Amino acid sequence: MPRLFLSPPHLGPDERTLLMDAIDSNWVAPLGPHVDAFEAEFAAAVGAPFAVALSSGTAALHLALVVAGVGIGDEVLVSSFTFSASVNPICYVRARPVFVDSDRASWNMDPHLLAEALSSRARAGRLPRAVILVHLYGQSADTDAVRALCDEHGVILIEDAAEALGASYKGRAPGTDGWAGVCSFNGNKIITCSGGGMLTTASAAAAERVRMLSTQARDPAPHYQHSSVGYNYRLSNLLAAVGRGQLRVLEKRVTARRRIFARYLEALGHVPGVYFMPEETFGSPLSRSTRWLTCVELDPAQFGVTCEVVRLALAAQDIECRPVWKPMHLQPVFAGCDVFGGEVSSAIFERGLCLPSGSAMTDADVDRVVEVVLATRRCHAMVG
Repeated sequence: MPRLFLSPPHLGPDERTLLMDAIDSNWVAPLGPHVDAFEAEFAAAVGAPFAVALSSGTAALHLALVVAGVGIGDEVLVSSFTFSASVNPICYVRARPVFVDSDRASWNMDPHLLAEALSSRARAGRLPRAVILVHLYGQSADTDAVRALCDEHGVILIEDAAEALGASYKGRAPGTDGWAGVCSFNGNKIITCSGGGMLTTASAAAAERVRMLSTQARDPAPHYQHSSVGYNYRLSNLLAAVGRGQLRVLEKRVTARRRIFARYLEALGHVPGVYFMPEETFGSPLSRSTRWLTCVELDPAQFGVTCEVVRLALAAQDIECRPVWKPMHLQPVFAGCDVFGGEVSSAIFERGLCLPSGSAMTDADVDRVVEVVLATRRCHAMVG
């Protein structure tokens, strides 16, 4: 049977048409009309005043920190339960990450722990320069609570919405409430242009500064003159063309991922020891997760086997399945960094799996995954 990937790209005819337009025009270098159009269309789609297309979500987060003035010795509070790309740019600017654990309701940053972290830093007279709030696996964090805390302490809020494009927080797109937001178009995301990212902001000055820095910080002069250190971070016209086509089908991709989750839930939700990542609505019917990845926790005491046994059984059937993110406060590279909490994300990591969730999956594909999961449980129950 064909291999089932965790979250492969899902392209359609519009992407080919737009890409060929870029090729036929011979405008294949960074920048160009498709980049301009992609920025405008993306900003309109998420409700952001300004959007800047960049080479990756990581590049966008790096430039957000640079433009925010984060630098040597500054502290940045950041979600611990995330991928390392949410934290690495803090190190790029030679600042120090301080990790904040998750709550159980959303798996995202716990506002109560954030309040504790900010208060402790305020008492010590060394408030962090910024907070990076991650929206995990297509589920928005409690942005209002986090933003209120940042405003209270005068701390910049940057939202990492790399995994949450198409989600909704009380009717608003994650990544549009902070000083800046970051999105990713990596190959495994809900929409992709192979690689790429977007920075959104309500600040015209910040957007212009990001544009300048991302194109090697060239000053407006007929010769090559530079007053700042720049970066080669702009998106190519080719990839922007693909991104425009993908953006047109974003809502269809969200619907497909939610359908896949619903089928998993129907098949496994009644099984003892299987717990799905919750969908927190924060009291609003306008909130929704995209279910970018369907994530489960398996309690071995009830389910009968560990998540690693299930992962290996799926791998043996050529089905890609991965553990959830290992929290950053447990990563060797960040040993010694301060952390507030840590127990919640550590527990989820010990029992968490990401199941195949690609938007092109059929019902038969989902059923194939489910059968291996259930068969693994039955087999170990008989052996026991």
